Amino acid sequence: MAEELTGNCLIGQSGGPTAVINASVAGVVAEALNHAAIEEVYGALNGVLGLLGEDLVDLAAESQQAIRGLRYTPGAALGTCRSKLKKPAEFERVLEVFKAHNIRYYFHLGDGDSQETATKLVELAKAQNYDLRVIGIPKTIENDLPATDHCPGYGSAIKYIGATVKELALDAEAMGQGDLVTLVEVMGRNSGWLAAGASLAKRRDHPNDPPHLVYLPEVPFTNEKFLDDVRRVLKREKHAVVVVGEGLVDKDGNYVSVETSSTDAAGHTQLGGVGEFLKDLIESQLGAKCRVARLGITQRSAAHLASKTDADEAFLAGQAAVKAAIAGETDKLVTLVRGDGDNYTCETGLSALGDVIGNPKRLPKEWINEDGVSLNFQFFRYATPLIQGEVTVPYDNGLPAYAKLTKESVDKTLPAYEG
Repeated sequence: MAEELTGNCLIGQSGGPTAVINASVAGVVAEALNHAAIEEVYGALNGVLGLLGEDLVDLAAESQQAIRGLRYTPGAALGTCRSKLKKPAEFERVLEVFKAHNIRYYFHLGDGDSQETATKLVELAKAQNYDLRVIGIPKTIENDLPATDHCPGYGSAIKYIGATVKELALDAEAMGQGDLVTLVEVMGRNSGWLAAGASLAKRRDHPNDPPHLVYLPEVPFTNEKFLDDVRRVLKREKHAVVVVGEGLVDKDGNYVSVETSSTDAAGHTQLGGVGEFLKDLIESQLGAKCRVARLGITQRSAAHLASKTDADEAFLAGQAAVKAAIAGETDKLVTLVRGDGDNYTCETGLSALGDVIGNPKRLPKEWINEDGVSLNFQFFRYATPLIQGEVTVPYDNGLPAYAKLTKESVDKTLPAYEG
């Protein structure tokens, strides 16, 4: 039995939001209120920016209705950012904030990149003999975190992508006469998990259903094969629906298309524009009409079409993080562990935070058919359970009525950060 550690807990969100990231916050708050060792439940505004600025809010002061509402509300209710802590002085400042507010439990919601912040805070706290338990909670629609079977956020994203592809295909079927291509550009910097998810739009035992072609970052791209693939589909069908991941690369590992030469706060190249690039290629080389649907951030914010399985597991991950910390765990990531039986089940586990940093998980090559543009039964068996069920969202005047936090500020005690 771990020695009891009494103090306050803090929740921080980082990176891109998802349709269910707030469900994990709700899970943390709901579970934290059950433990006497946790005296106050705080949230950091805008991720590490809130940590540096000592911008904390009192989550225990929120109404239970608002906390429950987070289970169906997209975005990041506490605010987020792309920034990471880099300088030693920044980590020192955050630990000062923790000490000032007696933060003994820190729950970091983020992807593999941002979890580096969490594990470095553990190291600094140990060096200063400050009792602190840090647990990472996974989130990313790109599903590229190792150690966990899948990531909260992914199931809802592919449910939306699959439904959107179905709808676009019906529109194209009505218009196509053997000369129409619909290009659907989805996110996926280094992996094809999201693009692969579009394949769920196919009916069982109907391999020729849209999407007809799926292009993944895991498969080197060539213009010649792409044009041959599209030409073949248009000979067979009235139209072609083609899904492309934004991170497509050629045989040398170079991106097929980048939006700008700039990078984001995390140092990543700004991707995008592959759909327009391929549209120009089709129209100039094949003479077919081509439309581009770039789903963009709608993939991560479509809570009206969220997966209930995904939302429930996100909430479960938040609860599990608190239970692990109370039990004495630290420097760990909550993972989702799939059961072995024929019927889908999922429980939580723990992995060392260091195991998920800088080690993105790619789509297994054995799940990709030899043609390089379709997925086999192994992917369908993996992904289909993740999109099951619908989240009940209340409506007001015909539109979703999402929850809003009041964000009651916690008094600051430190001088303003000048870093």
